[in-house]
Amino acid sequence: MTAAPIAATRPLRPLPEEAARLAWVDVAKGLCIILVVMMHSTLGTGEALGGEGFLHDVVEFARPFRIPDFFLLSGLFLGRVIDRDWRLFADRRVVHFAYFYALWVVIQSLFKAGSIVAGAEGPADKLAAFGLHLAEALVVPYSTLWFVYLLAVFSVVTKLLHRRVPPALLLVAAAVLQILPTSGLPELLDEFCERYVYFLGGYLFAEWIFRFADRVRERAGLALAGLALWAAMEAVFVFTPTGIESLPTLARLPVVSLGLGTVGALAIVAFAALMTRAGGPVTAALRACGERSIVIYLGFFLPMALTRTLIAKFNGTQPDLALDVGLASLVVTAAAVTVPLVFARLVRGTPLGFLFRRPAAFHIAPAPASPSRLRPGPVAPREA
Repeated sequence: MTAAPIAATRPLRPLPEEAARLAWVDVAKGLCIILVVMMHSTLGTGEALGGEGFLHDVVEFARPFRIPDFFLLSGLFLGRVIDRDWRLFADRRVVHFAYFYALWVVIQSLFKAGSIVAGAEGPADKLAAFGLHLAEALVVPYSTLWFVYLLAVFSVVTKLLHRRVPPALLLVAAAVLQILPTSGLPELLDEFCERYVYFLGGYLFAEWIFRFADRVRERAGLALAGLALWAAMEAVFVFTPTGIESLPTLARLPVVSLGLGTVGALAIVAFAALMTRAGGPVTAALRACGERSIVIYLGFFLPMALTRTLIAKFNGTQPDLALDVGLASLVVTAAAVTVPLVFARLVRGTPLGFLFRRPAAFHIAPAPASPSRLRPGPVAPREA
């Protein structure tokens, strides 16, 4: 079924049946943000406690598809705004991300100010060192916020190339960039080359991906069998060593990593579609996380660090009751996911609401009439 084109003046409010069908997007985003937080929490906790636990295997299993799926999902709705004028496009896809990136760079930097200005003597030198750090963050994505930075970059690049480069050629070029070894390039270019193909794929194949999710819900048994086969193959590639120091497993090999990222992203789409069909509290929790994924992504670093530090101190003072690395990682992950959600709810409607909601003063075009949960319009054909 193909949705009718949506007029530019129509309020961005989905019909009830559309909202139900698109719930899987939020479920997929919720799973992805949890996996991202789990990765940071688990690796940091393992380093702090000096070991590894069962979640390290989960983190490694999810490595090939965790970030690719996030970018694919982020590209799904680009078709709704890519043909709008630059002012509206920039407001939705550039200023939006730039606002949160700049705000949370400052917030994260204030918490890490001690290490940032270490070595500087006197207030003036410390202030200069901190200012230099902030200036560097304008061109080098900072800490965990690199994802937000790249979303704005990907959106601008895609709009600039839209209708100027044939989609097939653009997709091939993006795939080649992902395959090429780029680890020696500046971080921004390295991440761009490695991730852009998934964002572009989400944009170019949005309609196909939505139809795929529809078919998964219609053929649940076949989809479950496919997911089981995928999980088995994923495990083989992820946990089979190559003997190459820079590419330790089969999953890290060029071309293979691109294939696993693509197939894994679609597997998450299928999983989310099936979860939406099944319903239940787990699905509701994943969907809630997905609807507020930006809140979790922006705010997880502080509760993660605090919980990890408390556990490390507890283990040091109470060795008989010490948490093992796996359980500790799970606790840190849970805190890092839930605390930002609770905090965002508490500050909603207060002067601190700007932390998670862009104020009107930082819009350069009228704000959307309602949250964006529409099915994306079909990608316009390239002009002759």
